[in-house]
Amino acid sequence: MFETTRRKLLGAMGVGTAASVAGCAADAPAMDNGKQAAKNVGSETTNQVDTDQVAADPTDLPDPVDWDEPRTHEVTLTIEEVTAEIEPGVTFDYMTFGGQIPGPMVRVRQGDTVELTLENAESNNMPHNVDFHAIYGTGGGAEATTAEPGEQNKMQFQARYPGAFIYHCAVPNLDYHISAGMFGMILVEPSDGLPDVDRELYLGQHELYTDKDTGTEGHHGFDFGAMADEDPTYVLLNGEKYAWAAANRGPVEVDQGDTVRVYLVDGGPNISSNFHPIGNVWSRAYRDGGLPEDEDLAAYADKNVQTMKVPPGSCMIGTMETPVPERIKLVDHALSRVARKGLLAEVDVNGTEDEDIFDPDFDGSTHEGPKYS
Repeated sequence: MFETTRRKLLGAMGVGTAASVAGCAADAPAMDNGKQAAKNVGSETTNQVDTDQVAADPTDLPDPVDWDEPRTHEVTLTIEEVTAEIEPGVTFDYMTFGGQIPGPMVRVRQGDTVELTLENAESNNMPHNVDFHAIYGTGGGAEATTAEPGEQNKMQFQARYPGAFIYHCAVPNLDYHISAGMFGMILVEPSDGLPDVDRELYLGQHELYTDKDTGTEGHHGFDFGAMADEDPTYVLLNGEKYAWAAANRGPVEVDQGDTVRVYLVDGGPNISSNFHPIGNVWSRAYRDGGLPEDEDLAAYADKNVQTMKVPPGSCMIGTMETPVPERIKLVDHALSRVARKGLLAEVDVNGTEDEDIFDPDFDGSTHEGPKYS
């Protein structure tokens, strides 16, 4: 069904020449082709949706590494261009890995080999590829995987260094493709694996730049000028407004006492995340997703970090403890992005109150010691 035509396509695009930087051509056209330019314009009415959901389920991620010797993994990523709702009454033409944002997590052990197939669905309008930040190789594999609609390309790589790394599309208009949803995470666990936790969650932050104001009903086209000015219409977790908050598909539920590990990939393409769990703290955190090779993981981690800076094109790993029942709000602490732009996920901790830790109904009758006012 898919043809492999990498050499022919690379020649036509000029990829791999002096005009190519980091897997993408320097002189990016305004649009990828006329077919997409005609499609991607706004209107007062919504477009027919191809899918009810682009928001990846944050609980749907691969199991932790439980093997001791290097393995080879066959991984297929299928590019799907879909129309879906950002919020009720607002549609947008997304570009995705596997129909979800962020794309599926790829999880391997340091030293493992990945045999990757990138499929560009025949129904798509544009060429696509993938750049893995976990790869030693030209463009992170972008040139090797570039494929036109209806075509596929393959590459093989060894995951030689541990950490949480972004993967993303890296064609000439890479900022547009990433903004529209083309990013995900590859987690390379150290050879001894990660410490056991009770729950894991996987989230992706990105911006959408559209030709209408936030919340305006109808179909939103893409606004290249707003992207150049870094003035997003929406800033989102998992592709939809409040995707996994109570107002939409959430909250995610965990049990009191669970240790919860959160993986965040910031696709950007332009804005750093200031990732904070309201009502909690990152008890152990790994900045930029960095993991040590030979050091003790617990000793290597930052401790009790309130807010993690996550640049575009990077990741973070953070662990939360859950000693009391509460609703944890996962936010970008540039809070206008929460209040105005649509970024929020929520985690409900189910359990029994422990008033020694937190008493929401305290009346002051047992107060002892100095008072502050």
